[in-house]
Amino acid sequence: MALYVIGDLHLSLTSDKPMDVFGGGWENYLEKLSEGFKVLDENDTCVLCGDISWGMTLEESLEDFRFIDNLPGKKIVLKGNHDYWWTTVSKMKAFFESQGICSIDILHNNSYFRENAAICGTRGWLRDDSLTDDENNKIMDREIGRLRASLRAADATSPKDAERICFFHYPPRHQHTVCDGLISAMNDFGVTRCFYGHLHGHGHRLAVRGVTGGIKYDIISADYINFTPQKVENI
Repeated sequence: MALYVIGDLHLSLTSDKPMDVFGGGWENYLEKLSEGFKVLDENDTCVLCGDISWGMTLEESLEDFRFIDNLPGKKIVLKGNHDYWWTTVSKMKAFFESQGICSIDILHNNSYFRENAAICGTRGWLRDDSLTDDENNKIMDREIGRLRASLRAADATSPKDAERICFFHYPPRHQHTVCDGLISAMNDFGVTRCFYGHLHGHGHRLAVRGVTGGIKYDIISADYINFTPQKVENI
């Protein structure tokens, strides 16, 4: 059994937003994902760090979820900025159950224990210049609260010696931005590793990788890691 991570699948099996048109390695990305997921077996778990489907509703995203469900292993999904289908946890779970989708769990104000790791996280946030300072601060405070709720859940449900690992969609740190509140929460709970997506193409140059402030950061956007889930090593 092993733990893997990948972000930004950007599936669009029933919506007209194929990523192939962007080039930059996205050509035939469905085939690349199917091939990449062969590194997993049925007992492995993969965290999907947001921007999962372009569908606007759960129903519109159904074929994308079925594609994910048919990939090897169990999946834990968190919200990205383009996941407009995202609704309440109870509605998502009920929808998956009604459609016979049984390999997808949801990371939202909670935590999962896999392979001696406490899996924690939230979407995160980067400043949106179209919003006011108050609006940006309100969203960031909400994300900090969700991260702390996830980390508290890990303390309540995972062994004390389990490694606390955080997964985000937005990077909590990149070359031009440091999200102090999210990083403070990770430090408070002893988080040692952080995985994030969101950055694509030329945006990869903004990524922070390696250990900074006691936390090891890795970018796992699908196009950055060649559409193959990255194994979370040495847990």
